[in-house]
Amino acid sequence: MKLVGALVAVFRETACLTQRELADRACLHQETIASIEQGRRPLKPDLARLLDSILETKRALSTAVENMPEVDLIPAWAEEYMDFEREAIALSWFENQVLPGLLQTENYARAVFRTDVPALSQDEIEQRVAARVERQEILQRKVPPTISFIISEATVRDRLGGKNVHIEALRHLRACAELPGIALQIMPLGRETHAGLSGPFILLETPDHQHIAYAENQRGSQLITDPDEVSILAQKYAMLRTQALNPEETKGLLDLRLGDP
Repeated sequence: MKLVGALVAVFRETACLTQRELADRACLHQETIASIEQGRRPLKPDLARLLDSILETKRALSTAVENMPEVDLIPAWAEEYMDFEREAIALSWFENQVLPGLLQTENYARAVFRTDVPALSQDEIEQRVAARVERQEILQRKVPPTISFIISEATVRDRLGGKNVHIEALRHLRACAELPGIALQIMPLGRETHAGLSGPFILLETPDHQHIAYAENQRGSQLITDPDEVSILAQKYAMLRTQALNPEETKGLLDLRLGDP
């Protein structure tokens, strides 16, 4: 990805274009071009063909993408979602088994991938950890997206990775709860009603105000664009927000857990 990104930068500069100018010609955001050139984002085949045409590079980029090593390819089932996540202006995320990827520490993410069955190699684990941590850049932007997280209290109590990893994860959650634009809510244990029994899901709003949803299962995922289906999940999320602890109560619960980890 870094090599392909470097090629895009070289060809762009040879064509005497800035990142913004190339983005405008390709009808993209400047950040998209910057991310590709820095190797943080994969160049997908359709965009490679478009850039080849704009930059007159005689299929150089398309050929490079077609021959990328498999280790550098993000799974197809996740790639499209990650594109939307990078550009989203708003996210609503319900998770009931594990902390959301955007809130995981490096050690927690490593513990998550070490539980995979069948087991991953150490190289695969480290590659996935690095990719997950890289995604968290959106939380630190000058103008971050508006994000609501609802997580099960069980994920806060579980000691995935051991005591030290658990305490570090709790401290990180508490710090994230103070970030601008983030609302963190915990769904307490022992409830008699629960709007999210069908499993975790994510709602996104794109820069052009398209509303989509995303859900994963054991062997893949589903990107949901049908307005009726997205509306149903939005209704579920609205109900979950009323059932979960509010953000101030959530901070109090995290403080209690940190006092008695």
